[in-house]
Amino acid sequence: MILTPLFVIFLLVVFILVWAFTNTIDKRKWLSFLISIVLTPIVYFFVFYPLINIFSSYHHEKHFEAKAWVAKPSLRYEMSNEITNEQLFIGKTKSEVKAVLGASEWYGWDASLKANSPNKWNYNLGYKPGAFNLTQECLELEFKDKKVVSIKQYQLETKFEEAP
Repeated sequence: MILTPLFVIFLLVVFILVWAFTNTIDKRKWLSFLISIVLTPIVYFFVFYPLINIFSSYHHEKHFEAKAWVAKPSLRYEMSNEITNEQLFIGKTKSEVKAVLGASEWYGWDASLKANSPNKWNYNLGYKPGAFNLTQECLELEFKDKKVVSIKQYQLETKFEEAP
């Protein structure tokens, strides 16, 4: 386990809350202190930590790997920051992109054509973990003269059909 400042602060907060709670049960400070020391790791790892993971939008990030991109499409969001921040595919041709990412999953809308354009390739990145996350992450590569000129990441709101 790595002791980071944030971990220590969270652990202290949980200890203080557990200690305040045990003080309401018994007024003997030494007993409350001992019970708090024993209960703090249990409360932290089985209550506090899972709640943080449910309600925060933190997710792991990985370096881009073509094999992982193809093998696990639902975890592509872990590699998306490197693709967009490093602009990995800028200047690549359509055939080079297709060799690494695979064929486009759908074409993006081009307002000037008023149709889907074969020069806007879109890929599904999956859903970032979180309890209330209803947005699907997507990646769009735009081509001009058969070379990538821009890369952007965007979110699509998930809409569920109503039952008849």
